[in-house]
Amino acid sequence: MVEKMKLVRVQGTMPQLNEFIGSCCMDGRFDLEPATRYMSESLGYGALNEENPHTAIRDQIETMAKEANMELHEGQQHSDPVDAEGRSYLSDLLEKIDDLCAERKVLLDQKKLCEDGIEQYSHFTGLKVNVDDILDCAHVKIRFGFLPTEGYNKLMNNYGDDPYILFTPCNQTKAGYWGVYMTPREHALETDGIFSMLYFEPVHVPGAAGSPAEIIEHFKENLDVVNKSVEDVNARIAALWQQNADKVQLLYNTACYYAAIYDLRRMAAVKGEHFFCVGWVPASEVDEVAGKARGIHGLRVTVDGPESAGKMTPPTKLKNPWWSRPFEFFVEMYGLPAYGETDVTGFVAITFTVLFGMMFGDVGQGIVLALFSTFMWKVKHNDLFHLMIPCGISSTIFGLVYGSLFGYEEALDPLYHALGMAGKPVSVMDSITGILMVAVYIGIVLVLAAMALNMYTHARHSEWGEFIFSPNGLVGMVTYLCGVDLASAYMGAVTFMPQVLAVVGMVVGLVLLLFAELLAPMVEGKPWKPAGGMGNYLMQSVFELLETVLSYLSNTISFLRVGAFVIVHASMMMVVFTLAGTPNNIVVVILGNLVVICLEALLSAIQGIRLEFYEMFSRCYKGGGRKFVAFDLKKAKA
Repeated sequence: MVEKMKLVRVQGTMPQLNEFIGSCCMDGRFDLEPATRYMSESLGYGALNEENPHTAIRDQIETMAKEANMELHEGQQHSDPVDAEGRSYLSDLLEKIDDLCAERKVLLDQKKLCEDGIEQYSHFTGLKVNVDDILDCAHVKIRFGFLPTEGYNKLMNNYGDDPYILFTPCNQTKAGYWGVYMTPREHALETDGIFSMLYFEPVHVPGAAGSPAEIIEHFKENLDVVNKSVEDVNARIAALWQQNADKVQLLYNTACYYAAIYDLRRMAAVKGEHFFCVGWVPASEVDEVAGKARGIHGLRVTVDGPESAGKMTPPTKLKNPWWSRPFEFFVEMYGLPAYGETDVTGFVAITFTVLFGMMFGDVGQGIVLALFSTFMWKVKHNDLFHLMIPCGISSTIFGLVYGSLFGYEEALDPLYHALGMAGKPVSVMDSITGILMVAVYIGIVLVLAAMALNMYTHARHSEWGEFIFSPNGLVGMVTYLCGVDLASAYMGAVTFMPQVLAVVGMVVGLVLLLFAELLAPMVEGKPWKPAGGMGNYLMQSVFELLETVLSYLSNTISFLRVGAFVIVHASMMMVVFTLAGTPNNIVVVILGNLVVICLEALLSAIQGIRLEFYEMFSRCYKGGGRKFVAFDLKKAKA
């Protein structure tokens, strides 16, 4: 349901503004709005534009904690605004931490140099000469790098006898050779070109004394020393932070608190030393919030209904029971209901769960889906996983109807026999026509339910013209029912009214729908004259009526996809067992079930959402509401 809102107006003097915001607007219950929208410009009030003096302190502390690799913990305790002494204390502490971090950065650069040197020289351990000796050659150019196997073979075949090229492999891998090539300096340009064509990848090795193996050992010794130095600096940073942690945390909480207050102050309208604030509060909590505001000496608080807001519409806050709350995810995805519009979350929760379970019916797979979704929701706290839990349970229930357990169609037969049944209630592959027909009848019921929701919404707002003459109103429902009955009679299925009555009802309904835009305003006492004349109106109405009839037909037939996916699910499991052979290869069965669970769960969810959005929402729901957004200091720090 959409929670009822109250418009709260607060007036006072500027010294009271911070106290009001801190007491009433920081706990997620007061959706402040720009006050200038709710008052006339002639009153002389203007928006409050001021610099937030607390964000710099907050950012400074966060930067300091990031540099020190320390965490700031959530806390509600705060003190008076940070004064000059506090700012000086933070500046001194930041300078000390900056010095230690700079020292650590130098050490970390040395550490990286050692690690890079070890990695680079590890490719050339097969070289038994001193690196400094060959790098100091006056007349020979040296390059270290990697030569692919194909390039090495071409080198040996085409340049093996070249006296000016010498390639010395040091280590061999599956991809090629790490090694060194040498060439006279006067031939260096030509040799570099040859090796470039052979896809030689040069690497830079830092200058050092000794053979590669000796250099690596020297780097490892230096690395041990550097690591100990880094640990020492980290310990000093941690000790410094620990000594100041409580005070820094208090200053941080204070800065966050007052920074948030100053951000919310921008919503106020100001005239001299007086301010005006306005916002929305849920009706269930308005007494407590307004009571807190009235407890501040000198504040004037007024509570009104949404009608007092003029053209401004209240925000939407959904309030649903635990079983349907996860499905607010789908409603918000389509668009929040406007204030006063019927919330369809409960309708979505029931219909989507049933449709998904019907398409994904399997006892074992349903249990796996429910357990996996529960685990992921606990870990990720994602609403999508939350709503898949009841879908998994629904799949398990429908799996009992289909008699399927991880695709084994006879596994549950002993259960049915124990209950006195001859076998499973529904054999999917033996009841294809019946399943498709049931899917269509489910679609008919859901389309009618969507129409009923639309009528309920119009009745709540006393929009009786739309209630009666809308394509999704009373006339539309009667016309649709008559059409369904005639179609059922044509196919030899069950009918529920005499055919003559169905024909008359459908004809009368279509005529009324044709003139709906004329009749609906008249019901509400609002005469309407067609723009452009009656001829133009009739032509437009004929096409709109044709579109309405086609939508009745297409929306109903669209539910065939539910039955089709029931059959597809069973067919996919048949394919899995065909691949598993006889006797069944249990590995293939397990992998096949996992693939089907992933694929079918995705497809069933997509089809369920499509049916909700296009076949049902389009008949009873507009959306377009704006979300209730109230600042909550606890969530802001989380």
